[in-house]
Amino acid sequence: MIAGASVAGLSVAETLRREGFTGRITMIGEEKHLPYDRPPLSKEILSGKWPRERAWLRQPAAIDALGLDLRLGVRATGLDDQARRVRLSDETAADYDELVIATGARARRLPGTGGIAGVHVLRTLDDAFALREQLQMAQRLVVVGAGFLGAEAASVATLGGTEVTLVSDIPAPLADVLGPELGSMLLDVHLAHGVKVLAGTGVRELLVDGGRTHGVRLADGRAVHADAVLVAIGSVPTVDWLAGSGVETGNGVVCDRYCQAAPGVWAAGDVASWEHVGFGERLRIEHRTNAAEQGMAVARNILAGDERKPFTPIPYIWSDQYDLKIQIHGLPRGAEGFAVTEGSSDERSLLALYNRNGAVRAAVGVNRIRATRQARALIAKNTPWTEVVRSG
Repeated sequence: MIAGASVAGLSVAETLRREGFTGRITMIGEEKHLPYDRPPLSKEILSGKWPRERAWLRQPAAIDALGLDLRLGVRATGLDDQARRVRLSDETAADYDELVIATGARARRLPGTGGIAGVHVLRTLDDAFALREQLQMAQRLVVVGAGFLGAEAASVATLGGTEVTLVSDIPAPLADVLGPELGSMLLDVHLAHGVKVLAGTGVRELLVDGGRTHGVRLADGRAVHADAVLVAIGSVPTVDWLAGSGVETGNGVVCDRYCQAAPGVWAAGDVASWEHVGFGERLRIEHRTNAAEQGMAVARNILAGDERKPFTPIPYIWSDQYDLKIQIHGLPRGAEGFAVTEGSSDERSLLALYNRNGAVRAAVGVNRIRATRQARALIAKNTPWTEVVRSG
């Protein structure tokens, strides 16, 4: 059984079939939509470039060909790991021999903002269309959060003619991930496109009148008026339904190096926290490529028995902002060293490497697709920092 019908869940199902599994596969999904891709939500879907169907991961015929017991519009509400049974929101249950938890994550919200008109999050296809419709009428938008989602949504809204204010407690967009130099570059790019960036401050409360927001009040007391507010302050792994089961949770479903959480229970995608033996730390990664790769790895380990293999990917994510294609291999957050080895921030075209524990830990490219792809090998080989960055 697969709990979750997005990238990770579909990847598990497809890999099981491709590897020759002919048994029953039950897959449940909380949303009523066919499995769809999430990265386009803050890009092509929000901008209106794509219709809804373009985000589907597979066409209906391809889904049908998998022979799934597919139950959409149903979520998992509880787990009895001893009986190997998952309770569902439609008051039924599903038994399993092996369970893959792929329930992903839900958008983190500002406290007390539920039910207020004009307040949006951007996690689902319906969220994207609701915000897209709002932007057709809104003249001013406040985006709370300057991570990947907030920065991408700000760029789309600005290019669409909306006046955008980007509010964040970090000093520049993505500065917590990419570091101060590239964060400063992105700040300059957003400012050049007319985005008003209020950095180093949080939001104290929403401004509300008649059940509708008209902006936010910052932690320092300033008021920022707007027709709509997008809250993009991260997400929370969907693990509440596992309370009382034998499956350990914390920052996600706690798994071993094989992505196994308990006998007969596995996890993949945004919800999975596993031991990455290559990097020597526990990771939970909320990126599309990881979800697909982890789904494949889990399916193969289920079928492999004693021949299972640790899941040791090199994480990859990309971000499109204005005319910038930002690609990230590895883990730049928390790096001990940084060097631009090609191009420059002024050119808006560069390759940067990140050092941790004396080795290349990450590579970030801005409009340098080929060079960034080639730099991935430096991470895979655990290349010593001194071999690629000369002192002096």
